[in-house]
Amino acid sequence: MKLFSYCTRYLPRSCLLICLLLFSAVLRADIWVIDVDGAIGPATADHMERSLDKAITAEASLVVLRIDTPGGLDMAMREMIKVILASPLPIVGYVSPSGARAASAGTYLLYATHLAAMAPGTNLGAATPVQLGGGSPGLPSMPGSDDAKDGKPEGESKENTGAAPPGDAMERKVVNDAVAYIRSLAQLRSRNGDWAERAVREGVSLSANDALEQGVIELVADSMENLLTQLDGRQVALDKKSVTLSTAGETVHYQSVDWRSEFLAVITNPNIAYILLMVGIYGLIIEFYNPGIGLPGIVGAASLLIAMYALQMLPISYAGMGLILLGIALMTAEAFAPSFGLMGISGAITFLTGSIMLMDTNLPAYQIALPMIIALTVFSIGLLVFALSMLVKARHRKVVTGTEHLIGTMATVGRVDGVNAWVWLEGELWHARSESPLQLNEQVRVTAIDGLTAVVSKPTEGEY
Repeated sequence: MKLFSYCTRYLPRSCLLICLLLFSAVLRADIWVIDVDGAIGPATADHMERSLDKAITAEASLVVLRIDTPGGLDMAMREMIKVILASPLPIVGYVSPSGARAASAGTYLLYATHLAAMAPGTNLGAATPVQLGGGSPGLPSMPGSDDAKDGKPEGESKENTGAAPPGDAMERKVVNDAVAYIRSLAQLRSRNGDWAERAVREGVSLSANDALEQGVIELVADSMENLLTQLDGRQVALDKKSVTLSTAGETVHYQSVDWRSEFLAVITNPNIAYILLMVGIYGLIIEFYNPGIGLPGIVGAASLLIAMYALQMLPISYAGMGLILLGIALMTAEAFAPSFGLMGISGAITFLTGSIMLMDTNLPAYQIALPMIIALTVFSIGLLVFALSMLVKARHRKVVTGTEHLIGTMATVGRVDGVNAWVWLEGELWHARSESPLQLNEQVRVTAIDGLTAVVSKPTEGEY
């Protein structure tokens, strides 16, 4: 405000007008480009949602989602689609550059946008839920096809088949839900719903030109400039009204990924979240066993909190988490109460099984690497079984530091003055107290240390 008052008071109006025009041109970009790059997850959804909010605040006229994704998590995808459907700005989905794809969850995103475009050499489709992929025999087929008979051989009557197996029923529910979802998006945007259903049920894909011919997309553009040229003058249905796009000569703002989204992408990487979880658990175990160090407890608590924040956004299996904790508990118990390896081996197997089960999804991008699991399992065995067992043995060793190690040692009476006596103890002259009178040069045993006084007693015969 002070800067604005200074400018209005001392600058000529012509200079002020020029400055305001330049300032508004810098602040305002009519077309925003937001990248949806890589596997769709919490970080991708967070970046897109916050970038779209910024575009709305900046009063942008159009948002372009530049898509290149192999798919991702269903929960993150649905959150992004909700934001797209509720957007007051027209949103164009653009699969770019050449060689990019909008597979699986990316197909749903493209169907949700107001206008869909693709660059030559790109593809979309393969929208079957990944958990049911891999040629599962229970996948339902398109109605009317030869194999749409509950997976039974041709000629076998339905009356004799009985109820479908529970696994098949669950698969059908998931696929039918996905079909209904993508069909509703196709109907909303007046696109080819039949092909969308095939993309879910059969996992089919389309190239850019084929997608244009079949009414899956509206445009094929080889560059952002060409896309904006083709968009100019097009009608878009927005909030039950028709909006004409004006993209010729408009400024374009490319919204980059900020530090928050990058940090979220790092910690929601399943391998990183898994490591943080282990660091947190081990740090707290070491701190609880040997309190006072501080550093393991601080690092462990911080790592565990970050891991919990990341894992609550990922599709984790609570059974897998429980097995991990049980495995750590068994290996810790082996260190404190050796059972000839029974609890240690059982804990290692339980820990390994829980780590494999931890991520409740078949998406490759959200799986914990098997070498990482094996390495941490071996490290856990070494830390919890061998290292902690060595610490336990060390705690049972004879004390060699402090005043405690003086208890039980032999001392020589070095001076007697009436009722007061002093003894030589490890080269030092200590004031001594005894229930019986002490004689000069007499050998005594230290039974306790009371401040700066050694409590001694005469040893019995044969105790020397």
